[in-house]
Amino acid sequence: MTSMKDRYDAILFDNDGVLVDTEPLFLQATQEQLATVGVEIHAADYHEISMRRGGTVFDLATEQGISDEQILELRARRAIRYSELIAEGVRVLDGVVDTLDALVGVHRTAIVTSSDREHFDEIHSQTGLVGYFEFVLAEGDYVHHKPHPEPYQKAATRMGLDPARCLVIEDTERGLLSAIGAGMECIVIPNALSDTGDFGGARAQLDSMVELPGLLGIG
Repeated sequence: MTSMKDRYDAILFDNDGVLVDTEPLFLQATQEQLATVGVEIHAADYHEISMRRGGTVFDLATEQGISDEQILELRARRAIRYSELIAEGVRVLDGVVDTLDALVGVHRTAIVTSSDREHFDEIHSQTGLVGYFEFVLAEGDYVHHKPHPEPYQKAATRMGLDPARCLVIEDTERGLLSAIGAGMECIVIPNALSDTGDFGGARAQLDSMVELPGLLGIG
């Protein structure tokens, strides 16, 4: 039987909620801006609309009569606020550095994220993680966002690999669906905002990145 170590040629990582603990910061920035127009959003709403469906919680503002022009302004203000929160400090999640160290020379790695490039760069100016990866695919590098398979399909094409030889590490249902749609297996490591999701299609579900090297047989 092929071991987990030999089963894959590349490990593809989501970013937010997998490598860095930034999902709460993005939710906070979103909540603050929507509150200015009287729209209250809870973590459960964020999970269902964004993490599960891959939609936008600004649809809640549209439903309450907020104009498209106002929503564009809210999005712009959120981007600024999110940058401010990032600047206050970003935590690399437990086990990430040890896992990436263990993968060096064993598996090729890349990041496939829904983050825009500016925020991604702001986050990783603090972490020192980018050097572990061959490349990063971020918003603007593909047309369709997760849960569409295109982001992961594009990563496999860029690496010249059969998608079946790529393993994805995700934290959300939309990420899992994107990976499966691309023909890849996926290990899910949920966080506090996504842990109520349905991850039945995952190869495995872990409590922390700390467990990944042992599962892959590289720790």
